[in-house]
Amino acid sequence: MSRTPDAPPSDPADAPARAAPSAEEVAEISRRFFGAIPWVQELGMELTYLSEGVAVLRAPYDARLVGDPATGVVHGGILTGLLDSCSGAAVMSHPSAPGETATIDLRIDYMRPARPGGAIFARAECYRTSRSGAFVRAVAYEDDPEYPVATAAGAFVVQASAEVGPLTARLKGDAP
Repeated sequence: MSRTPDAPPSDPADAPARAAPSAEEVAEISRRFFGAIPWVQELGMELTYLSEGVAVLRAPYDARLVGDPATGVVHGGILTGLLDSCSGAAVMSHPSAPGETATIDLRIDYMRPARPGGAIFARAECYRTSRSGAFVRAVAYEDDPEYPVATAAGAFVVQASAEVGPLTARLKGDAP
């Protein structure tokens, strides 16, 4: 398929690979990403690592988010939000990712309850992209990813970067 030199590639696999973001770029992406999603701010999530299709997020323990007051175990919905947000960040940081993303499907297997009082981390890896989709594996854990609280597999729609949506505009600072 022929295209003009200035036109974006129609398939993300044809796009040139991007360099890993610097620490300053990660901090700026994190600020904008979490600034654009109010519930992520409310949960206190932090982006702790972002590079070429891999993201790590941290959610601190918050007694307001307990699902079982008798045990102090955090609600499963918090794990879902953490895994989904981390997966989306991994997709958006993939070298061939074309732009904005949204969740199509996210399957979560809850392995065990998280220990009350501690932070929970999520690590997601975008392992494949196509013209219109991306695929991610993720794990939620406390101290050791080999002893997960939950695992996830997801499919995400990706939007060509020429088609800037509202989240991308906010992340780039082009929208309020």
